[in-house]
Amino acid sequence: MGSAAEAFRALRLLAEDADDLAVISAALQDAVARIGDIRWEPHHRRLTIAFNRFRWEAADGAHERVRAAVQLGGVMRVKARNLRPEAKEAVVQLLAVTFAASEPPGGVVTFAFADDADLAAEVECIDAALADLSAPWRTPRTPEHDM
Repeated sequence: MGSAAEAFRALRLLAEDADDLAVISAALQDAVARIGDIRWEPHHRRLTIAFNRFRWEAADGAHERVRAAVQLGGVMRVKARNLRPEAKEAVVQLLAVTFAASEPPGGVVTFAFADDADLAAEVECIDAALADLSAPWRTPRTPEHDM
């Protein structure tokens, strides 16, 4: 019988509309990142965030995380609220990724973090990709939410 790492299938998702982005949001729920893992490249109009993603889809309720990254293309502006860029080692926990349409097909993709922080990216259209980058590792806890 193989190990959990041998059975691992890397998640790779693309989003071109709000419904697709909701799937990426579900996969990233409770992911954690360091502020230093957020990279905004204005000249390339690209926003990339590296996360330690909780694998909600893991078989048999395994408690695992995997290194993953999400990237948005066609980003015109990025605004942060309650995130200090100089605090590179500070850890943030992702709650959800949402899209608010403006002039079609554009709008704002918002990464909502715990503790009332968020990152809003104004985009020409939804052009997002999520990819797992490592093998999973065991974690002792499952994320919990207050109801």
